[in-house]
Amino acid sequence: MKITLLADDAIRLEPVAGPLTIEASSAEMAYSPFHMLGSSLATCIFSVISSWATHAKIPVDDLVIDVRWTFGDEPHRVSDLAVTFDWKSLPPNRLAAARRVAELCTVHATLHHPPHISVEPIARSAQPAPQPAGSMA
Repeated sequence: MKITLLADDAIRLEPVAGPLTIEASSAEMAYSPFHMLGSSLATCIFSVISSWATHAKIPVDDLVIDVRWTFGDEPHRVSDLAVTFDWKSLPPNRLAAARRVAELCTVHATLHHPPHISVEPIARSAQPAPQPAGSMA
């Protein structure tokens, strides 16, 4: 599988043989947490579509999934995600079913029904830090 960073607000997932690779259109582009969010959604959608397609005997070799996002404010966040897919070997009469299957992705469901998130520091005891061997406290 290959993930290509298309822009600061877009990725593309393509099924290619071999290990997962992440590529960018330029050396200056970094794989950001937002790219990771888009990649997780694309990978999840690809996974459920691929499973369905295997049972339906439809090849997924030419399935390409793009994810784009926009930002919102107050608070600054990803406010919108848009997923599109291009699948030339998909029979036209299976397009609606493929869309429904894509929406069964767990990451898709998680984003529609966000989990509660807690952020807590790890409590440290008041004991002094251990001293290296041979040192004098």
